Formats: sequence, C-alpha cells, structure tokens
Amino acid sequence: MNQNRILQVDRLTKSYGKGAHQTEALQGISFDVLEGEFLGIMGASGSGKTTLLNCIATMIKPSSGKILLKDTDISSLKGSALADYRGRKIGYLFQEFELLDNMTAQENIALPLSLQGISLEQAKEDIWQIAERFDITDVLNKFPSQMSGGQKQRTAAARAFISNPGLILADEPTGALDSKNSKILMDMLTSMNEEEHKTIMMVTHDPNAASYCSRILFIQDGRLFHELRRNQREETAEAFYERIVTVIAQLGGGSANVL
Repeated sequence: MNQNRILQVDRLTKSYGKGAHQTEALQGISFDVLEGEFLGIMGASGSGKTTLLNCIATMIKPSSGKILLKDTDISSLKGSALADYRGRKIGYLFQEFELLDNMTAQENIALPLSLQGISLEQAKEDIWQIAERFDITDVLNKFPSQMSGGQKQRTAAARAFISNPGLILADEPTGALDSKNSKILMDMLTSMNEEEHKTIMMVTHDPNAASYCSRILFIQDGRLFHELRRNQREETAEAFYERIVTVIAQLGGGSANVL
C-alpha cells in the first residue's frame, strides 16, 4: 500500500521564558506522519512530547519551524480556516476525557458537528454508528457522572472521530484508565486505524499502549532520540513491547521515568 505524507513537522522549536530562565522544550525536531499510520511518541517527563502535540493541535504556537498538514502551513491559518482545522481536520483525545458534565454522551460526541452547524437530529445516525464502534450505545443518554472511566474515554474517542478528521491526536489516552479498560480502548483505536485507515498520533508513557503502534518516535530533551518500526507481518505486540522497553531503559532510568 502506497502511503502519502499527511503531516510534516520541519525543524520545530519551542522556547519558554527568556535569558537564563529560558527552557528549550523542542529543539529543531523534524519528522513526517504517513496516511494510515499509528505513530507513537514516547519520552521522559519534560521531553517535549505534549508540547509537540499541542503545537500540532494549534493550542500553542511554536517559536520557529513549520507544521504542514497535507502541505498547508497551519501557522498561517486564521479565523474560519483555523476553526475548520481544529473542528474537522484533526480530532483530539485527552487523557482526562474533557467531557462536558451537563451534556449527555451523544451531546458530547456531537460537539464537533454542532460547531459546524450540524444539529443533533441530523447527526444521530453518524453518532449511533461511531457509538457502536466504541461499544457505548447503552450510555448515549447518560451524563458523564453516570459513566465508568472506560465509558467516558470511549465517548471522548467517539467525539474525536465523529467529524472524520484526517489526523487523530491522542495525549496519554490510557493515562486515567485501568489495565482492562486500557486494552479495550487500544484494541478499538487499532481497529479504527487498521479497518478505517485512520491516522493516529499518540503520546504515551505506557509501553503496553505503545506496542499497538506501527512506529514510535522517542524524544529526549526536545530532540529525536530513536525510532522504532514494528514489522507488521512478523513481529508480535509482545516482541515489539520488549524492544520498546529496551529503548526506554536507554533513555535513562527505566520505564518508571518515562512519563
């Protein structure tokens, strides 16, 4: 299968503070993301993983460098073009779900569509289909306070996918889940990647979650440290997991320090 480049990150830098107090969160990082790829980003706490993700999501502005989504420089986007990028071109899956407490699951899922002027009534069929994929049809009329952690995160995942974005950004999606619900979520994200050819870029500290990826970039001090590719045909998730743990140890101090 020929894969096209969907995202290009080119010599990206991000600095905080000034003078002696300046921190270089990203130091000229460059890489591509291919269409249909499941890319993992790993690194120690403070390595720049979430800063990188938030630059791509346009939550923060890089100090220099470029981010191109399908050859469009996202730093040039303003007004309706920027809203379109955030609402339709990318989906964002947060660690802490970020569901609105006063809305039901289906209303939360429909949020990106409502921002595009699509009513809940118009969206009901699409919501039902994505809810089936994430096994949450039974909570569509429930509020977040009535859901388990796993149901909340799968609702958040459905919201990220509902507008059929070209790229899903996931920031520690299993971070607030137990091991059982983590596996359920990762199986579902893998299904969306493999069966629906969705492109996913996931920041994670969890080697188990990372072992579902097709490629992993390891970041150290704002720079690329190492890259692992999984041999999709021959390598099991268990064997890939072992290779991930080995690189984590080389990053310094073992998996306990990779947050």
